[in-house]
Amino acid sequence: MIPGELRAALAGVVALISLVAFEALAVATAMPVVATDLGGLRGYGLAFSLFLTTSLLGTVVAGGWNDRRGPRGPVLAGLGLFSAGLLLSGAATSYAVLLAGRVVAGLGGGVLVVTLYVVVGMLFTDEQRPRVFAWMSSAWVLPALVGPPLAGWLAGRVSWRLVFLLVPPLALAAVAVLRRRLAALGPPPGGQDAPAQRRSRLVSGVVLAGGAALAQAGAAALVPLRALPVAAVAAGAVLVALALPRLVPAGTLRAARGLPSVIAVRGLFTACFAGAEAYVPLMLVVERDLDVGVAGLALTGGAVGWAAGSSVQGRPGMTVPRSRLMAVAGGVVAVVVGLLALPSLHLLPALAVPVLWTVAGFGMGLGMASTGVLVLSMSPPAERGRSSSALQLSDALGSVAGIAVGGALLAARSGTAAPGAAPGAAPGAGVPDDGGLTFAVVFGVLALAGLAASVVGARARPPASRPAPGAASPAPPAPGAASTRPAAPSSATVAEP
Repeated sequence: MIPGELRAALAGVVALISLVAFEALAVATAMPVVATDLGGLRGYGLAFSLFLTTSLLGTVVAGGWNDRRGPRGPVLAGLGLFSAGLLLSGAATSYAVLLAGRVVAGLGGGVLVVTLYVVVGMLFTDEQRPRVFAWMSSAWVLPALVGPPLAGWLAGRVSWRLVFLLVPPLALAAVAVLRRRLAALGPPPGGQDAPAQRRSRLVSGVVLAGGAALAQAGAAALVPLRALPVAAVAAGAVLVALALPRLVPAGTLRAARGLPSVIAVRGLFTACFAGAEAYVPLMLVVERDLDVGVAGLALTGGAVGWAAGSSVQGRPGMTVPRSRLMAVAGGVVAVVVGLLALPSLHLLPALAVPVLWTVAGFGMGLGMASTGVLVLSMSPPAERGRSSSALQLSDALGSVAGIAVGGALLAARSGTAAPGAAPGAAPGAGVPDDGGLTFAVVFGVLALAGLAASVVGARARPPASRPAPGAASPAPPAPGAASTRPAAPSSATVAEP
């Protein structure tokens, strides 16, 4: 149970997560109207890619900042930038100004999300955190149900500007609830790092964000093959590969046992789930002839299932090792994403998709909440900011990779760079009429990332400690003597068999 004195802080965290979720879902819904009104259809994707790029930089900055100064400054700065970006976008008179607002909001969003993880790590105990992460996952349910229809109504009947302008006042109210607790949270002991280390992280963050932006821009024009897009993708991938090892725990890229595996599995989860999620509505529109709005509702079950899975992992007295939970979760998501090939090929009715996606969401709630719990329990207090930053970097890059792989497969089979992307084109224009085989291939390939998550998740246990060479093994206690072994913590989030 969460004690009464911490419930207000939990309410503030959940409220901020809800507003971030609403912004993400509502803006995605309203963007076709926004881009048309401001003449930005040709740069439609920039509204999303620029937000993601600067959020990567904000994520890097927030990690070291929290470890050095504590979360109060980063929360206020992240919220201020996030709100300022939304206000700028809401008041935009040109698409260029709107994109500037997305840049600022992305930077603030990256700082804010990492800092909320640090706040959870500082305020709540190991035993309380699984329940806290369950509440944080539940914070996406109401925005998933209300955000898209409300944004669609505002954009179509009132003004798309309100989609951006409604969030900042509510965000200020949410942070006011957290204010008293934030004032008492100083920097963790030993959280200082050398100026050279801070500069190195900042440079690596800039290189990572630039590489991700370059790779995305090249991938959008990759088919038909031309030298410049191919070079952009290759150069972007090289920049990401050079910068990422300096921003994540050593051993993450080879999924070493312990914390590195936790960071790695987060990216595999999002590559599988977010990659498939981007193409489920398109498949339903193209192959099953559903209305765009109805097709989008198929994803709502994912948010409900996610909250349910997160609630299961947060039950008091949970004794199943979290490495096992993540292995099971990865298997569930992989199987469901693979099964999406059946409605794509008209072998299951379209109504099966919401059911399947609810089950996939359950697996994600089970696995993703466990990664958050383990990162905070495995990281020393002085490193929770940087560990949370690494977790969010893996999350974002996994999503980018999954969506890019799906898009490349779709484009390669359709022979166009972006099916349906031309102004005035019908949704799905350019996708080959092959009975759903193209989508089946996309979902089948993305399911492999879920299988990898299942394998890597099993390695997320802390490495077994071994006695030093030549050290004597401790003698067993005498019969009847009290054991000197310390009691295991009641939460299953720290030490796992």
